[in-house]
Amino acid sequence: MEIIVAKNSGLCYGVKRALNLAKETRNKRNGKVFTLGDLIHNPRVIADLQKQGIQPIENLNELKKGTVIIRSHGVSPGVHKSLKEKQMEIVDATCPIVKKIQKLVEILAKEKEEIIIVGNKDHPEIKGLIGFSQGRGIIVENETQVKRLTHKKKRAVLAQSTQDLYLFEKIVAALIEKTEELRVYNTICHSTQTRQKATSDLASHVDTLFIVGGKNSSNTRKLFQISRRILPTTYFIENAEQITPKTLKWANKIGISGGASTPPEAIQEAVEKIKDSYKLQLKKEKTIQCRE
Repeated sequence: MEIIVAKNSGLCYGVKRALNLAKETRNKRNGKVFTLGDLIHNPRVIADLQKQGIQPIENLNELKKGTVIIRSHGVSPGVHKSLKEKQMEIVDATCPIVKKIQKLVEILAKEKEEIIIVGNKDHPEIKGLIGFSQGRGIIVENETQVKRLTHKKKRAVLAQSTQDLYLFEKIVAALIEKTEELRVYNTICHSTQTRQKATSDLASHVDTLFIVGGKNSSNTRKLFQISRRILPTTYFIENAEQITPKTLKWANKIGISGGASTPPEAIQEAVEKIKDSYKLQLKKEKTIQCRE
């Protein structure tokens, strides 16, 4: 049996930065510390932050006094304004790459042209970007939605930072048929593209692949979809306990990949679980042979 961990698996720069800012804030501030929504999309990490006294909160109305950390996905200008009006202490942990995309959307909005944003309409990053678009942003999740758009003389298109590059390219191709002049901005972050390629390459060389990360993580879900297109025996797991003998059946070469919000210990635990399962299976096989 061979276990291969995809290159660049686990926490990206933006997530590490957000976690460090959160912990520094907790150490420096005496009052209550909140994050506006989950700081990152990983239940294990969020539970750890709560133990440290960093509480996620969804409703702005519940914020009265203390420090609020803006999560790595960023927020809209309207949310920023509301926090200032509440006189909350603000720590901005927005990923620098997301900040650049927000600035791009703001510039495009001032040029008064339609902005196609490729991403999940329910994702916090997309909600923030729409806020910067001044009503000119249209969220597109798939090619079918592009077909419903009217023909335009000019458009700009960009992507959620964790978008699937394959899907983005297909949507761009569909938009070309609907637009005379299309400005394309590949805003998928380099870390995401590198991780997607590494996972894709690994899926072509193993019998089974485990994608480790939070079920609510967009970038981790994209890794699962990319791998599943190549390797049907791809499994999306949140923790090592979800690795079972059934998922390991007939697998001699096993791959593991983790999303941008997956802590390294979660990946290591998956490796150890596979090793322990393999040892247990060998022990059972030897016991049966001895009985014969």
